[in-house]
Amino acid sequence: MHKTKAGAHRKGGQAKNTILMRTNLLVCVVIIIGFLATAVLSYQANYSASLQNIEQVSALTSEGIYYRLMSILTKPVNVSLTMANDSLLKGYLEGERANLGDGAYVHTIQEYLDTYRRKYEYDSVFLVSAESGRYYNFNGVDRVMERDNPENAWYYAMLEGGPDYSLNVDNDEVANADNEVTVFVNCKIYGDGGQVLGIVGVGLRINYLQALLKEYEDGFGGHAFLIDGTGHIEISTSHTGYEQVDLFDEYGYGDAVRDKVCSWHGDTDACSFWVEDAAVAGGKNYVVARYVPELSWHLVIERDTARMTRALQRQLFQTMVIIAGIIVAILIVITYVIRGFNRQITRLTEDRQETFRHATEQLYDNIYELNISHNCAANPSTERYFESLGVPRTTPYDKALHVIAENQIKPAHREGYIATFTPENVLQEFQKGNTHLRYEFMMRESLEEAYFWMRIDAHIYYWPEDGSVHMFTYRKNIDAEKRLELRMEARAQSDEMTGLYTKTATQQHIEQRLAEDGDGMFGFFIFDIDNFKQVNDRFGHAFGDEVIRMFADTVRQHFRKGDVIGRIGGDEFAAFLPVPDAGWAAKKAEELSRALHVAYESGGMRWEVSASIGVAVAPRDGRDFDTLYRNADAALYCTKKRGKDGYTIFGN
Repeated sequence: MHKTKAGAHRKGGQAKNTILMRTNLLVCVVIIIGFLATAVLSYQANYSASLQNIEQVSALTSEGIYYRLMSILTKPVNVSLTMANDSLLKGYLEGERANLGDGAYVHTIQEYLDTYRRKYEYDSVFLVSAESGRYYNFNGVDRVMERDNPENAWYYAMLEGGPDYSLNVDNDEVANADNEVTVFVNCKIYGDGGQVLGIVGVGLRINYLQALLKEYEDGFGGHAFLIDGTGHIEISTSHTGYEQVDLFDEYGYGDAVRDKVCSWHGDTDACSFWVEDAAVAGGKNYVVARYVPELSWHLVIERDTARMTRALQRQLFQTMVIIAGIIVAILIVITYVIRGFNRQITRLTEDRQETFRHATEQLYDNIYELNISHNCAANPSTERYFESLGVPRTTPYDKALHVIAENQIKPAHREGYIATFTPENVLQEFQKGNTHLRYEFMMRESLEEAYFWMRIDAHIYYWPEDGSVHMFTYRKNIDAEKRLELRMEARAQSDEMTGLYTKTATQQHIEQRLAEDGDGMFGFFIFDIDNFKQVNDRFGHAFGDEVIRMFADTVRQHFRKGDVIGRIGGDEFAAFLPVPDAGWAAKKAEELSRALHVAYESGGMRWEVSASIGVAVAPRDGRDFDTLYRNADAALYCTKKRGKDGYTIFGN
């Protein structure tokens, strides 16, 4: 009987052990399958998220480099254009033939160029005369340009029909420049007859721009290039345009990628796509291309996935090792291991999010997320922003948008702000395939503060987790950049000597007025200083410049603030303003004729100043700038033919 009980106990123990072993085996199998599935899904999720991170950071890097480039290159372009339109420099070139052997003449040009070099701290400031081929710089005459010298090909190409201004990368051949590779901004100088008098420009050492690209490469990874329309690298951290390296041949991308990048000419948007990596089997690179119209170059950002893939593979391998360890001690430490694994996944996700957040916050001041489909804030930080403006957290987004516009946005920009970011417009743009919205406006943080310029870049995307469309808004204070841009625009439109509009700006403003009110009545006045050449010949250009400034001030005093007044030639001026009728225009011309007949004295010199005036009246004498200018000029000619010092109304 005892033996029977003992056998029963043994059988029961064996059965229990068998059940326990089967249970443990089943638990192990379940855990292995679960962990393997988790590892694979985690790998796929991390891989997908990393690709999205590459796309977002690459797009932001492209945008950051673009605006930094503009802030660096806008100034030298405007300075070169200012010199190209300087009447003083034109006068030097027109008088060159008579002064070829005059050392004082060369010294004058040298001082002129050196003044700009010292003022703006450029590495090179130069002038090339079309008449003599002389290459002047701040050290004097450096050389004479020769057609058979291949280093001068840029000059003859631009002289014989090239654009009015261009940029090129070349070595600086000037003495003591050590053939440093330099970015040159070249601008044509036109005479009064439309002929090319020469080319003037400035140069910046290419290492400035290379340092900018390296800063972004070190900060965000990947590679940055500036290429021309054929694919040759103009500037990168390792190549310059002087070396003539083709980007697409160098990296083995092929003609399809070349065509896609070089044919992209969007002014504000970027072209982005994935491309197979020819150097790594199964690898692929992300390319963002942005056209820079001011340079006629393309900015290309390239990020490869090889490093990311290796990191994820290492992570997967480490996970498998952890799984093997977990299986060994499964019954003892299962809870601890699962919690540790979960903590690791959470930490990796948070690290990835933190990396992206730091990358974007370096470029933008504030970032908010909105759920457009559900018309609400998408996260607590956005809700707190609404709440700081006195808007309850549960307020729909479209209502909050109007409150923000009312409290912060300058009235002139409110309508455009609301129209751009309403849920209806965002969804409509997304359906069209546009995932990027931008709006620049003036705002203030509180009623006591002054308005400042702000830019919002909104990126729209579909969020599969809740099946809705989301929008990230990146806010950046651009007040200093925008005010500089507006000042440079105003300066480019102003004649340096008189402060009036330049000829080009005068024509643009007149054409704009005519387009806005095609049936309105306007007076088009042209003024010409009588016998002005005699002033320069008799008393010199300095006295002549004083006469021009006095004449411009007198003209300005007889017109209103909103009237268009410009200097359209050396001693020729124009004015455009609304008039009630042709008779009023005639009285105005008579008043101006009397006011401009004055004696000007300075430094013991005296000159009787008078003006010939021609007037055309729109729409009677024309509805466009060219017709009005031609008819007013014909009236001016009649005044001169009658003996000058008077006025003529066209058609009378």
